[in-house]
Order: sequence, then structure tokens, then C-alpha cells
Amino acid sequence: MAPPRPALACSAALALLLAGCGQDADVGTGTGTAAPVPTATGPEEPGEPAPDPATDPATDPATDPATDPAQGSSAAAVGFPGEPVDVTTGLDVPWGMAVMPDGTALVTLRDEARVVRAGPGVLEQVAAPGEDGRVPDVVPGGEGGLMGLALSPTFADDGHVYLFLTARDDNRVVRYTWSPGRLDDPVDVLTGLPKANTHNGGRLAFGPDGMLYVGTGDAQDRPSAQDPASLGGKVLRVTPTGEVPPDNPFPGSPVFSLGHRNPQGLGFDSAGRLVAAEFGQDTWDELNVIRPGANYGWPEVEGPGDGGGRFEAPLQWWTPADASPSGLTVTPDAVYVAALRGERLWRVPLEAEGPTGAPQEFLTGALGRLRTVEVGPDGSLWVLTSNTFRGEPRAGDDRLVSVPLRPAP
Repeated sequence: MAPPRPALACSAALALLLAGCGQDADVGTGTGTAAPVPTATGPEEPGEPAPDPATDPATDPATDPATDPAQGSSAAAVGFPGEPVDVTTGLDVPWGMAVMPDGTALVTLRDEARVVRAGPGVLEQVAAPGEDGRVPDVVPGGEGGLMGLALSPTFADDGHVYLFLTARDDNRVVRYTWSPGRLDDPVDVLTGLPKANTHNGGRLAFGPDGMLYVGTGDAQDRPSAQDPASLGGKVLRVTPTGEVPPDNPFPGSPVFSLGHRNPQGLGFDSAGRLVAAEFGQDTWDELNVIRPGANYGWPEVEGPGDGGGRFEAPLQWWTPADASPSGLTVTPDAVYVAALRGERLWRVPLEAEGPTGAPQEFLTGALGRLRTVEVGPDGSLWVLTSNTFRGEPRAGDDRLVSVPLRPAP
């Protein structure tokens, strides 16, 4: 089935808070850096104390959106990043993270096929049904392994934890049930996702509609990103049990959007719109607003080109040397994007009306490569570094750090 043509009306005004998209792709809606275009190609990066929730009402999951899994990354955190403070050190290739109602976080260790619980003064393995307490069926290799992690919107009632993992023959999403210190009762939610040494995608996010959104890479098969029948190079949307919602843009298909190379950041703004960060190849990395049935151009277009009006233009774009974006989180006033090769945290401001402001960079070079960012239980940003896979590990790497958000100077 041919994908529907995305709507092309509207201005370059704030695409996150207005239902718009870039009309003139030569101008676009972003303000990319002026750095020279790098020539590297290939893999994911080219060339490559918390309050006591029992006593502090600010951390009560019933009242604080920063600790409410149903709120995802749209927690009430506002400001500008300050100095990072270590929360946990000694992590081995951490990848996905979800903040728990108790003020700690579950973190996936990609190559070890383990989940750990981390927080101030806390670092403990979470037992799973596999050998030596590992998550079963994970086959790490290249950029694959145990990756994305998300809590059910009804986690307080059902304890469901969703994991994106690379198995022997595919990538898949598996649901577990949490009990203190354990993950049990695995149930396959989505299987048959393309896998490869690189471009596996891997991020999971629940939307305000209660649906599960899954980022998949093209798994080194470029044409698959433009094929609506393939699950590679897509953002997928399924129910919590893996069924296709009846209002998906392609009837009977989990495909929500297509034309992606390797999307690894997913988050929702306060209006419920999906924002995604995506690795480019040689030229441009992208920050996109994802619309049902829209085509984001890969491999025909990278960055702001629109292919003659057939493709959505990105909200923001960077050279891979400045970004190579992985995880993101959305707060009421900004999108924060964790950059791997760029070794910085990008802040893309949001405004209630008018265009987004120019992107701002923080933590440049301070922590090395950044994999994941989420809003922490205290309203700070919790950031995972990624130096034990590529890059230059420092004492204590990899680490989970807390980055306070402070008023503008």
C-alpha cells in the first residue's frame, strides 16, 4: 500500500506545539549548525540525594508528574542545565532508562543483557529469568542487545515493564512484570523487527493515548525504510499487548511513520505530539515531529530537503559531528537531546507561539558521549553516559548523572 502524502500546509512556527510542518524544506523549520559536513559514514555515530518519596509530597507518584510513569517524559521541569552530579557510577554500556515511582531508575545494560536499579546510594541487579539473572534470549552484537525500556502507563497497578532487545533472529519487544528486585513472566509483544549489526533503533515510549511507540532502524537495508510493508526504518504504534490500533494510518499495520534511518529518541510534548531524534549518515542528524502516516525521506533525503514536497522537513538538524543523537526528553519549555559523537546535551527551546529558539548546547565535552536523558524524580535531568562502548572511558564510567535545571542567568 502506498503511504499517504503528508500534509504540507503551515509555517515554520513551533511544530511541537502547533499542528504544523515545514512548507519550504530549503529553509526548513530548524537552525542547523554551520559546521562543515563530516565525511564519515556507517554506524550509529559516523566514524565512530533524591527526596524520600515516603515523606516528601513532591515525590509522591500520585501528585508529581516527574515520577508518574503515565506522564512519560513530559514532566514539569523548567530551566537551564547546571553542573552534573553523579548519581551512580560503574555502569557497563547503559542504554535505556525509566524512572520508578520510588525515586530510583531501571537501567538496561546493553551488552550484559541485564537490568539494574540505580539511584542515590543504590546500584543493584534486577533478577530476570535468564542465566545468572540476565534477561533471556538477548544476543548482543554490534549496536544490538538489551536496549529500550519503558514502564506501562498503569505501572502502579500492573507492574509491567517493556524491554526492546536483540534476539537471535530479530529485534523484539517483550513485556515483563515487576516485583521488588525481579522481572518475571515474559510475554512477547512485538516480534520480527529487522536486526543488524547497526541501525537497530531500540527506543520505547508510551504516549498519552496509552499506545506503545517503538523506533526501528533500517537494519542496513535502506530501501526498507520506504517500504510500508517492512517494519524497518519506522516508528511503530501498537497497543500495550502488541495489537494494531484501529486508528493507525495504515490499516492492519503497526507502522505509524516511515522513511527513518535510525531513530533512537522518542518523547511527547505537553500537547501529546511525538518528537523523535534520528541518526543521519554523512550530512544531517534530525529532530522531527512525527505525524501519522508521514514520510521522513530516508534514504532519498537526509536533513531539510523535502524531495519535491513528498517528505516531512525536520524541526531541527545538526551535523553528525555535533550530535549523533540518541535519547531525548521533552519538558514544558524545551526538548533535550543526548548527543553521542557530539558529546553534549542539546536544548531546543519551545515557545507557546512562534518559532522555536536557536538550539543551545550544554555539558559539551564534560561527560563524554551521552546516550539517554530523562526527567528525574526531583525534576532534574537524569543522563546516562556511553563511553564504555565507543569513546574514552573515564574513572567511574559509565555513569548516571543528575543535571539540575536552573533559571536563566
